[in-house]
Amino acid sequence: MTKFDLDYARNVIECEAKAIASLTNVVDGEFGRAVEAMFNCSGSIIVSGMGKAGIIGNKISATLASTGTPSHFLHPAEAIHGDLGRVQQNDIVLALSHSGESEEIVRLIDSIKRREIKLIAITGNCESSLAKHSDIVICMGQLKEAGPLGIAPSVSTTCMLALGDSLAFTIMKARNFSSEDYARFHPGGAIGASLITVEQSMMFKMGEKLPLAQISDTVGDMFEKQAGLKRRGAVMVVGGGGKLAGIITDADLRRAVVDKKSELFDTKVSEIMTPDCKRVTGETLAAEAMAIFHKFRIDDLPVVDDDDKPVGLIDVQDVVALKVVS
Repeated sequence: MTKFDLDYARNVIECEAKAIASLTNVVDGEFGRAVEAMFNCSGSIIVSGMGKAGIIGNKISATLASTGTPSHFLHPAEAIHGDLGRVQQNDIVLALSHSGESEEIVRLIDSIKRREIKLIAITGNCESSLAKHSDIVICMGQLKEAGPLGIAPSVSTTCMLALGDSLAFTIMKARNFSSEDYARFHPGGAIGASLITVEQSMMFKMGEKLPLAQISDTVGDMFEKQAGLKRRGAVMVVGGGGKLAGIITDADLRRAVVDKKSELFDTKVSEIMTPDCKRVTGETLAAEAMAIFHKFRIDDLPVVDDDDKPVGLIDVQDVVALKVVS
């Protein structure tokens, strides 16, 4: 039976962690120049790398794209066979190579420099061909790889990933990229659902005619005003200045039918509405709205603006449809 050396496994993790910790010294002027150039780029950040560095480059590109910086990955071998046409004049190329001498990456340099496209390098060799011909160089220094042979990319690729995350998140912070922005780029899955706002979850467009009644209306008036509107489970009641005064739900109406009987249609809506009802704004997270639905056992929530005027109505099913978990 094979015996596995778990102490060695721990040593691999320690080697990589130590190398990452040393990268704080790399965050210097060149790193700052890279951040500034990428932040101000009017095109896309084209990330390229060969082999394991390419896999890391793919992840870095995906992180940039999802945090507000347009980016895509360019395979260096495919680039020299036509895919260089994807690189535009206002793009920036971010090239990853520990040795700085990867054949496919080096072959890209001439084409990139001939078109006067800015080139940023992440490398371990400050004297490499890649470093010498790059506009900005983030040099990690020569790193000893983990593993029994000490040659399989491990420490170097882990450090590239950490530097890529540092670049992406520094730029993200500078852009004041919000959770709402993040949700727009992540509409699917648990992340997207947890960051979707009430405005994004409402099942009708802003500006569409709302189910409204004036506080001076009778129930009969209210029904007349709802003719032709999309079927909703509640009507919002507004008072002076169009501010929300209350809500009339199916439950309110059922109670009124019992209490008022034949006089129902002549009854003022103010007599049967629920005053001071719960409400949210368009910026409220859908998850927060779901918590209100659960806590107060209600099915409809008015959506109001900063002046407490109704701009929408959200139904519990609107949020459930997004699979938001409270």
